Parts: sequence; structure tokens; C-alpha cells
Amino acid sequence: MALVGAVVAVVLIVVVLLDAFEVILLPRRVRHGYRLARFFYRSAWIAWRKAALMLPAGRWRNGLLGAFGPLSLLTLLVVWALGLIVGFALLHWSLDTPVSGTDGSFATWMYFSGTTFFTLGYGDLVPKNSPGRALSVVEAGLGFAFLAVTISYLPVLYQTFSRREITISLLDARAGSPPSAGELLRRLTAGRGAAGIGPLLAEWERWAAELLESHLSYPVLSYYRSQHENQSWVGALTVALDTSALLIAAVESADGYQARLTFAMARHAAVDLALIFSTPPRPPQPDRLPAADLERLWASLRAAGVVLRDGPAAGQALAELRALYEPIVNALATHFLLALPPFQPEKPPVDNWQKSAWMPRAPGLGGLPAAGGEDDHFD
Repeated sequence: MALVGAVVAVVLIVVVLLDAFEVILLPRRVRHGYRLARFFYRSAWIAWRKAALMLPAGRWRNGLLGAFGPLSLLTLLVVWALGLIVGFALLHWSLDTPVSGTDGSFATWMYFSGTTFFTLGYGDLVPKNSPGRALSVVEAGLGFAFLAVTISYLPVLYQTFSRREITISLLDARAGSPPSAGELLRRLTAGRGAAGIGPLLAEWERWAAELLESHLSYPVLSYYRSQHENQSWVGALTVALDTSALLIAAVESADGYQARLTFAMARHAAVDLALIFSTPPRPPQPDRLPAADLERLWASLRAAGVVLRDGPAAGQALAELRALYEPIVNALATHFLLALPPFQPEKPPVDNWQKSAWMPRAPGLGGLPAAGGEDDHFD
């Protein structure tokens, strides 16, 4: 039994340390499936989704879903720490380390392991032989390193989240709330003309590349939700793909090459993230752009001064491009309980910055009235 206990203890310690190394320190995708963190997140998210779906759609459900990312991260850190403490306690028990003041129970070994791991230094339990002292020093060193790495990991994670959200927030005034490709092109053409499309596409190409790199390295970021209910990283990625597809298929523009680069990078990010979370392609139901909405989109863009290609070929080309990414982003949105943005809003959108009980009419910006809503931060 002592030998079996020692083997189990060593395996538990190695599994926890390897898992923490892959999650916190290894800046690349981990391909093997036997991971503690992956099992933890899949199990926890299934239970959390079910609990969230029991609530009515709206503020309470979104609040519960928004808490999953931070709470799951803290819970995972606790699971790692508890796994190491149990592993070292089991190892001490298996080796029968002589310790002054112990009654030989496993609960006492757990207490001794916990005080050693967190370097509390009470001194009420002291190992008497060299192997016990060496094992205690190793555990104390691992505990100190674990706490140091954890403390340094959290700022990096939240800085990456902040960079992601800044670009998403910029869509508010550029593409409406929720953002849409039709509204983005309409406002961009009305404000800056065709000259503003190229820099915007380049900016979103870089954002998609950063999203791919950061969310492959730190998948927990995918569970962190945006400040507003009608914004999300999946929605922003979809708008980038929708806009690029429109420019490639239907818009007479000198930025066709940059649109293809942005489309390729954004689709790459969507595909790799879908592989990480094992979300097979799932076409959206109902269709995001039926024939009537497509005609309304063409009319809106022409009215804004966008030069479109004539003929049914543009619609066919757009449909072919949409088939390359819509099932993928829809699967991600379904997995994270997020809504995909429309191609074109049914009515003129009221942006999030205008949704405040204290917001007066905005002179020079269409005179939109104040509109209170679920995103109001003043209630």
C-alpha cells in the first residue's frame, strides 16, 4: 500500500505541475487531450451553461455567464494547489516520514503539507529525518514558485483581455450596436469614403492575428465576455469576416487584396479556435442573409455611395464566401451562448454610448434620443 500510495502521489504531483506549466507558461497550443485543465473547463462549462439556461434571457443570464471566466480561473488555481497539497501529503504518508507532534492520521499529513506549501512556518510539525526535510523543502519551493507564477500570470491575462476589448469597443461608433458589416461600410463610406477601408482592414487583420495567438495560448480568455451584451469577440470576428466577404464579392474597391488578407486571417482564427473547443461546423438557422435582406443590404449600401458590382454573380460569390466561415463562427457562438451579429440592422441602431439614462440628445449625430436599456450602468 505504501508503494502504491507513493506512485499515486508522484503521478498526481507531476500531472498538476505539467498542467500548470502548459496553461500558464507554454505559449502555444497543446495538442494532447489528457489535460486536467481541459477536463475541468469542459465539465464546468457544461454545468454552468445548463444553470444559465435555466434563467430567463437578459441581464441575469448574461451576468451569470460573464462570471464564469474569472471564477473558473480562480477555481482552477485552487484545484492545482489542492492537488499538490494532497500529493505531498500522500507522499509523506507513504514514506512514513517521522514528524514531531503528529498522530499518524492522514488529516495531520494534509495539515503539514498545507502549511509547508504555503510556507506558513508555524513550526508545530517538524520532520525529523533527512528525506522528510528534503521533501518539505521541495514542497515549500514549489509552493513559493506556484504563488509567484500565479501572481504574474493574472496581469498578463487581463492585459491581453483589455487589448482585445479595446478594438471591440471601437466598433460601437463605427458599426453600430450590435455591430454589422452593412452599417460599418455605410458609416465608413459616408464619413471617410473608400480611402478609410484599407487601414481599417489592416487593423482588423492584426486584431484577428492577436486574437488567434492569445486565445490559443490562454483559452480561458474565450470565456471572458465583453462589457455590453450585444458585443463579443465572436461577434467582432464575424463582422470582420462579413465585411471582408462583402468587399471581395460585391464592392468595387482598390482594397481587394487587403480584404483577402483580412478574410484569410480572421477565418484562420475562427477555424483554429473551433478546433480548440471541439465545436464542429454548424450552419446558422435561420439564414443570416435571406434574399429579401440581401436586397435591402444592396439598397442601403448604394444609398450610402458604395459602388457595387452588378448582376447575380456578386450574390453568388458572397454566398460562397459565407459558406467558408459562417458554420464555424456559428458553432463558436452556440458553444459560448453568444449571438451572431446581423449583416444589416433591421432599423437604424442606437449605439451603446447613447444608451444612458443621463445621456441628452446628441447634437450633430442624428439627434437620437436617450434610450435606457439593460446596459445602463446608472441604475
